[in-house]
Amino acid sequence: MDMPKPTEEHRKLISALAGHWTGTETMHPSPWDPQGGTATATIDARAACDGFCVVTEYVQKRGGKVSYVGHGVTGYDAQHRRYLQHWSDSVGGMPPEAKPGIWEGDTLTFHGAGPAGRTRYVYRFVSPGVHEYRIEVSPDGNSWHPFIEGRYVRGKAKTPAKKKKKAAKKKAKKKRK
Repeated sequence: MDMPKPTEEHRKLISALAGHWTGTETMHPSPWDPQGGTATATIDARAACDGFCVVTEYVQKRGGKVSYVGHGVTGYDAQHRRYLQHWSDSVGGMPPEAKPGIWEGDTLTFHGAGPAGRTRYVYRFVSPGVHEYRIEVSPDGNSWHPFIEGRYVRGKAKTPAKKKKKAAKKKAKKKRK
């Protein structure tokens, strides 16, 4: 029996999301964050499972300190013709079901529902290497309110080896002074 192969939808997902991303975010006031504010984020996403999904590691910092981390797995269900996203995070986010999503034009949108209401997770691909992301919340599915908005740019990841090399150069420079 021939094993399934990734489809064009899988390849599109990987092309759009995989990479090292950095960005700035606006947190809107909400019951979880009454003050709101700004944050920075790094996202490391890679193709996994022979090209069938993208695995994402997300770290948000506020005031220079890690304030939130998340882990996601996003793929495409060819049988049902929809994207799916699983997400777990540092505030206990681990829904039992994947959020379904659709791709329309330059925008990929996932929908979720839980005890606090409904959510939309919207990725808009502005240009190659740039995307915007927002989460919107709704108590009833009719009126939507922004929760977070961010803009991210794809760049080069700093590997542990590069970090060590940079630290060693910095230390050697200090010694020479």
